[in-house]
Amino acid sequence: MPLRLGQRVPDFVLPDLDGRLRTVSEFFRAGTTTIVFFPFAFSGICDKEVCSLRDAFSRFSNFGSQIVGISVDSVFTLKAFSQTYNLPFPLLSDFNKKVSRLYCVLQDRWIGHDYRGVAKRSVFVVDGKGILRYRWVTETPDKEPPYEEVIRAVAKLQ
Repeated sequence: MPLRLGQRVPDFVLPDLDGRLRTVSEFFRAGTTTIVFFPFAFSGICDKEVCSLRDAFSRFSNFGSQIVGISVDSVFTLKAFSQTYNLPFPLLSDFNKKVSRLYCVLQDRWIGHDYRGVAKRSVFVVDGKGILRYRWVTETPDKEPPYEEVIRAVAKLQ
């Protein structure tokens, strides 16, 4: 069942680029967190998406929000991805797909391809108490998030 606005989001533990285990609740303690799921590193639209988030990073920061990216890629792939695009936010590996399932964003079948088991492109804005305040999920892999709408949702929580 999809997460609902006003609901506490599920906690999780995933490895970051250095293999260090990170919990989502540690990010919440620092304030508003924008969790971004993306299907694949180095896949065109995902590259454009993380670069758009990188370029808007200061806007998120100005509103006291941090960004956390999640995909089913390995930590090794995500490390190369982060270095290639000089990303200022952490990427977490959901290689076993547990968190994508937990957040109800695991794609059964990627439209136009026969890929199975990747995260749907999605954005969750969560306040410092772990409550979901904004949710955007698409079934269409080539559709980017509405960046300005996400930033407005973050700004409301400042």
